[in-house]
Amino acid sequence: MMDQLLAMRVFCAIVEAQGFSAAAERLDSTHSSVSRQLKRLEAELGVQLLNRTTRRFALTAAGQRYYDACVDILARVEAATQAMAHEHQRVAGTLRVSVPLAIGTLELADWLPAFQQRYPDLHLDLSCSDEMVDLVADGFDVALRISQPLGDSSLVAKVLVESDIVLVASPAYLARHGLPVAPQALETHALIAFSGSQTATEWVIETAQGDTVRIPLEGRLSTDAITAAYSASLSGVGIAAFTWNTVRPALARGHLVHVLPSCTLGKRLYYALYPHTRHVAPKVRAFVDYMGEHYRAA
Repeated sequence: MMDQLLAMRVFCAIVEAQGFSAAAERLDSTHSSVSRQLKRLEAELGVQLLNRTTRRFALTAAGQRYYDACVDILARVEAATQAMAHEHQRVAGTLRVSVPLAIGTLELADWLPAFQQRYPDLHLDLSCSDEMVDLVADGFDVALRISQPLGDSSLVAKVLVESDIVLVASPAYLARHGLPVAPQALETHALIAFSGSQTATEWVIETAQGDTVRIPLEGRLSTDAITAAYSASLSGVGIAAFTWNTVRPALARGHLVHVLPSCTLGKRLYYALYPHTRHVAPKVRAFVDYMGEHYRAA
């Protein structure tokens, strides 16, 4: 079957270049190929488009009408192609994102305003939950997760940042109970356990000397909501563990104090997860790149 659009382009090139050789050069083709395309087109249409001699050619009446129609059709095709290319690059529409509570609530003010300012045509549909979701089945474009290193997955898993897990408490709590100077001293303090964590029963603390100290979480409060643990620590209930990214603003404002700064409870990775696809949607790429920039800057 003849490629109708290609034949139209060849015919227009012949007319506009005023010759087969010039048309072939314009199309990066050969004289014989251009001539063959025209013959096939005339046979397909059942009309003669050009009166040609060895030295020159001229459009027939049918050829003139067909040329005018081709110019209009090809212009429309080009305009549609350009419009689709522009739409493909434009960051717009609705982006459904699943994020953990820490990112969707505690860290929200640090990243959302600037993101919306950069992409004013994008509507963000944000679902905040620490539960793992099925991106495809639940209709999400991308998910952010804070976890230990992920294994093999059917999803693209891009690491945005690595963050230390740190201990914090409010100034009011430390004024009443004192500042712990060693991990073992935590056993006499009120500890806030986040039961949604993989370390819900104990904290495994590594000292600056490389020693490991295990602290059982037998405090007065255990919660499965990171937001509740955060509020409790701000209100002076006890000492809690969070990723550095989550508590960085509160530490900078003096609302929380870094407890045992020479120790660490390990690290967590911030991931962006999205389905494998040949062409990543501009809105997904924009969001993932922006969050990577945000965390690198922080």
